[in-house]
Amino acid sequence: MHRDIRLHGQMGDQIEYFVMVAGTDAYQRYFFNVVQDDDRLRIFSPGNEFIIAPQGISYQGNGGSFCEYMFGVDQPAADLVKPEIINRLVMYGAHTDDRSGLISFSDRTVGSATYENLFLEGNAVCNYFFFVHSTRLSPTLKSQQQELVKRIGKAIKRSEAIGEERDDLLISEIFPLLADETAQLFVIKLINRHHRDYRNLFRRLYFRTKKIADDDFSRLVKLASRLRIDRYQQERMRIDVMYRRPDNTRIVDEYRTILLTCNAKGEISRLDNARLTRLKTLSVRNKIPGALFHTLDEMLKKGRTLINREERDYLSSTREVLEGIFLHEKRIESRIDRDDMLTLIRANKIAMENRDHSFDQLLLDASKACDEKIRDGADPDLMGDFSYVITYLDRFSSVSNLISQLAFMENVRINEQMLHGLLEHKAAFDNLGEGCFHELFIRELYQNAYLGRFGRRKVTTLMDGLTAVEAHQTTIEHLNRQLQEIDQEERISIILLERVRDRIRNFYSKFSTRADKEALRREVTEELKAKKYLREDIPVHLFNETIFTINKEIMYLQTLLPTIIAERDVALREDFLENCGMDRFYVEELEREYYEKNGLDLEDLYKIRKGLS
Repeated sequence: MHRDIRLHGQMGDQIEYFVMVAGTDAYQRYFFNVVQDDDRLRIFSPGNEFIIAPQGISYQGNGGSFCEYMFGVDQPAADLVKPEIINRLVMYGAHTDDRSGLISFSDRTVGSATYENLFLEGNAVCNYFFFVHSTRLSPTLKSQQQELVKRIGKAIKRSEAIGEERDDLLISEIFPLLADETAQLFVIKLINRHHRDYRNLFRRLYFRTKKIADDDFSRLVKLASRLRIDRYQQERMRIDVMYRRPDNTRIVDEYRTILLTCNAKGEISRLDNARLTRLKTLSVRNKIPGALFHTLDEMLKKGRTLINREERDYLSSTREVLEGIFLHEKRIESRIDRDDMLTLIRANKIAMENRDHSFDQLLLDASKACDEKIRDGADPDLMGDFSYVITYLDRFSSVSNLISQLAFMENVRINEQMLHGLLEHKAAFDNLGEGCFHELFIRELYQNAYLGRFGRRKVTTLMDGLTAVEAHQTTIEHLNRQLQEIDQEERISIILLERVRDRIRNFYSKFSTRADKEALRREVTEELKAKKYLREDIPVHLFNETIFTINKEIMYLQTLLPTIIAERDVALREDFLENCGMDRFYVEELEREYYEKNGLDLEDLYKIRKGLS
C-alpha cells in the first residue's frame, strides 16, 4: 500500500502550494530543499526537478500539468466532443501535428512559466503539476512521456477529483495505474489565492439568487481592484461559475450535445434549429451569457461548415450591399442610404437568430478592404461609411439585448439613463423607416410563445411610454416608475407562488374555504414582512391570482398531463397553454419536474412539445 507525505506553504501573498509525494517509502526519501537566498522551493527525484520561485515555476524531467477545464476556453476538438473529458492535460515536450492531429514527444522537456501565464493558459484558480520516479520507466524522456500518457492520461482527463481539489482521491486514482509498487508520484498543486477569493465570493453571491445586486457588484469591483485581478480573468471566472450552476449547466450542455450531433451530420436540421432556438430563449431567461453559446458555436464548427438547409438569402444581400458600396462598384465612395442600412440590419437579425457568424465575417472582410483602399489612396471618408454601419449594428445589438432581458428575465433593473438611450435608439431606427423600431424588436416578440404575462406588460408599457414621451405626454421619470412597479409586482408574485404553493401542497385541505384562505394570506404576509420581502400587506388580487394559478397547476398535473402523456394529445396541451393564463416557461418546468419525479423519458416530453409522433 502506498503512503504519502505533504508539504504546504505560500510563495508571496498570492501563490499557495501543496507538494504531495506518494509511494511505499515516501517517508524515507528526501524530496525537497529550500534555496534561502533566492526564496525558492526545489522538489526533485533522480532525473526530475520542479522549482517554485517568487515569479514563476520551472521544471525538467518527465511529467506535465493538468487542471479542470474552465468553460469557454478553447478546447481541442478531440476533448470537446467527449463530455466525459473535463480536464486539461499538457505533457512536457509534447507537440500536436496540425494536419494529422497526432501527438508526438521529444526529449526536450525543460521549461518555465510565470504565474501570470500559468493561471491564464490553465485554470484561473488551481493548477496541478506532476512527475514520476520509477525504475520501470524507459530510459529516454520521450518514451517515459509516452508511457505515462498511456498509463494515467485517461484517468487524469476524466477525474472529478481535480476540479473538487480532492487530493487524496486524485492520488488514489493515479498511483495504482503506474503499476510499480516502488514508484514515487510527485504532485504539486498551485493555487492563486487572489483569484480563489474572487471566484468564491462571486459564486456565493450568484448561487444565492442567480443575480448580482448593485451592492454585491460593488463588493466584487472593490475586491478585484484591491487584489489587482484583470478584467479578462474576472470574466473567465464569472462565466465558469455561472455555467456550473446546475440549471445553467443543463441548458448549455444540451445545447452542446445538439451541436455535436449537427457537427457529426454536417448540417443543422429544422428540428435541431428549433431546439437550439428554444435553448437560446431559455438562456436569456436564465441570465446565461450569450458568449457561452457563441464559444460553443465557434469551437464545434471549427474546420467545417455546418449547412443549414434554409436558404441564406440574407448573406447574399449583405455581400451585395457591402461589396457594391465598399469594394467594387463606383458607389464605393458614396453614402449608404436608408434602404441599404435596413437591408444590413435585417440580415444581421436573421444571422443572429440562426447563430450564423458568416455575417460577422463579411463585415470583417469589408473592414479589411476599406483599410486597403484607403492605404492605396481612396477617400478616407470610406471608413466613415463603414463606421456608420457598425454604429447602427451596435445599436441593434444593444437594443435587442435590453428588450430581450426586459421581456424574459425577472427583476431586470431599468433606469432613467437606459430609457433615455432607448429613446434615442428608437428615433434612430424609426428614421430609417416608419415603424422600423417596432418591426425589428417588438412585432415578433409578441408572437413568442414564451413571452410571459409580466414580460408582455413590461414591453407594452415600455413602448406606450416611449411613444408618449416622444409626444411630450409623459416623462422618462414617470415611465421608469411604471416599469419599477411592474417589476415589484412580479417579484412579489414569484415569492408568493413559491411560499403559498409549499403550504398548499403540504396542507391543501386546510385552505379550502374563504376563511382558511384569508388565514393563509395573513400567515404568508407575516412571514414575508418578517423576512423584509414586503413592507405592506399582500395585494388581494395578487394573492387570489396565486391561489388560482396553483389550482390550475394541480389540475394540470393530476388530470390533464397524465392524459396528454398517455394519449400523446398535443392539441389538449396547446389548448391548455393558450387558455390557462400561465407562462409557458412555468408550465414546462412543471412538466420537467413531473417527468423526473415519475422516472419518465424527457425525450418523449420534448416530442410532445414539438407535436412529433
